[in-house]
Amino acid sequence: MRMKLSYFIVFLAMLSKGAAWAQTQAPLLPVSSSSIPPRPAIQLLRFDENWSALCNPRERTEFLDPLKCIPLRHPVNGSYLSIGGEFRGVYEDVLNDNWSNKPYPVNSFWLERFQLFADTHFNPHVRLFLQLESGLEQGRPGGPRPIDKKDLDFLNAFVDFSGGSPSQQTRLRLGRQELQFGSGRLVAVREGPNVRQGFYAARVTQQLNSWTLDAFAARPAVDNPGFFDNVPLQTTSFWGIFAEKNRGGEPDRVFDGYYFGIDRKDATFNQGTAREQRQTIGARIAAGAPSASDRRTVIPHYDIEAVYQFGSFGSGSINAWTIATETGVTLGRVPTRPRIGLRADVASGDRNKNSSNLETFNPLFPIGNYFGVLSDTGPGPVNFYDLHPDVHAYLRHGVSLAADWLIYWRQSLADGVYNVPGNILVAAGQSQARLVGNRPGIEVRWQRDSHFYLQADYGIFYAGPFLRESGHPQNLNYGSFWTGFKF
Repeated sequence: MRMKLSYFIVFLAMLSKGAAWAQTQAPLLPVSSSSIPPRPAIQLLRFDENWSALCNPRERTEFLDPLKCIPLRHPVNGSYLSIGGEFRGVYEDVLNDNWSNKPYPVNSFWLERFQLFADTHFNPHVRLFLQLESGLEQGRPGGPRPIDKKDLDFLNAFVDFSGGSPSQQTRLRLGRQELQFGSGRLVAVREGPNVRQGFYAARVTQQLNSWTLDAFAARPAVDNPGFFDNVPLQTTSFWGIFAEKNRGGEPDRVFDGYYFGIDRKDATFNQGTAREQRQTIGARIAAGAPSASDRRTVIPHYDIEAVYQFGSFGSGSINAWTIATETGVTLGRVPTRPRIGLRADVASGDRNKNSSNLETFNPLFPIGNYFGVLSDTGPGPVNFYDLHPDVHAYLRHGVSLAADWLIYWRQSLADGVYNVPGNILVAAGQSQARLVGNRPGIEVRWQRDSHFYLQADYGIFYAGPFLRESGHPQNLNYGSFWTGFKF
C-alpha cells in the first residue's frame, strides 16, 4: 500500500509542476485556425492523438490543456511537446478463476495502472514518443500474474520519421511500440488486463488517400515484473502487412485485408509442444456504431471477418481458420438509443491428437476482453463456436448499460478449451460433450466527461457438460469495479 501511495503522489506532482510550467511558458501564438485540426478525442493508442490545435491558447478550455501543447520554439511550426497520462484502478473478485478449483476461500484483489507519456515533435517530420507504464497488484491469492504487475517500464518508446502530404504520407517507426490492427481480434494492445501488450518493432506506414498500408517486423515484449527490465521475446518472431480502406459514410465503414506471419520455437496446444511456423491471411468488412447525431429510425451495423491459417507445426502441417460476425441495429429515435446485436463466431480445433498435423486456430495477440465482461479469465477464441446476443442502452448523464449472454461450445471434440492468449485451460480426453457452458453478464458505466469514468461488471460462467465431466464442476464468478482518469 505504501508503494501504491508513493506512485500516486509522484504522479500528481508531475502533473501539477507540468501544468504550472506550461501556463507560464506558453505565449500567445499566431496559429491560423484553418491550418490546425480540431480538438482530438482521447484514443486507446495515445500516440494517435494530435494536440497541435491547443498550441493556440485561445483554443484551451480545460485545466490541463496547457500540458497538451508546450511550444519548443516560437512560432511553433510543428515543434511542441504534449504530455498526457492515465490512472486506472480495478477491484476484482473471481471465484474459480479459469475453472482452476484451487482452494482459495476468497479471490479478491486490487489492480492499479499508471501511465504517463511525453510526445515530442521536433518538427513536422521527426517525433519521439515515450510512454511509461506501471501496473501494481495487491491481495491476489497465489501472487500477481504477468498481466497484473509491472513496476515501471516503457510501454512505448519509439521515434517516427515522416514525410509527404497528409493524404500521401510515409512514416517509419522504430522502437518499443504497441500494435493494434482492425477489430483487434488478432493483434491488439490487451486493454482489459492491467499490463498492456507491447512489441519491439520496425513499422512502415503509407497513406494513399483512403487506403492505409502497414508493414512491420516485430518481437513481442517479455513483461518482466521489475523496473525497466522488459526484453524482446527471442523465441518468437512476428511480421505482417495490413491494408485498410476507409469507405466513408455515416457510420464509418472500413475494409481490411492482411497477412501475418509468426514463428514460435516452443508452441503448446492440446496436441503437444513443437515449433510453430504459421501464416495468417484474412479480410474484414465493417460498419461501426453511429454517431449521436444520426437520428435515423433503424441504423444497421455489422462486422464480418474471415481468417485462414497454414504453415507447419513440428513435422506436421497447419490447417486452421476462423469466421467472426457481429450484426445488429441501433434504434435511433427510441429513448436511450438501444443498440441490439448478435455475435456468432467459430474457430477451428484439432481433430486428431495422434496426427502430426494441427487444425487448432491461433488467435495471435488478441484483444483482452474478447468475450466482454470476463476481461482476464475464462475461455478464449480457440476451438469454439458461440452465440453471443447483446444490447446496449445509453441513458442520461453519461450512463450506459450493456447486457449480453455468451453460449460457448467446442468446435472439435478432440481438442480442449483455451484462454484468450491461446494457452490450454482444460484438455480434451475426459468428455465427449460439446457444450462448455454459458455466461450472462452486465456492465454499467458512467462516463462523466472525456477524462473520468466509473464502471461495474458482473458475470457468471455456468459450467456445462464438458467442464463438469472434465473435473471442473464449479461455475466461474466474476465481478469488478473500475475507475479511471485520462488526460
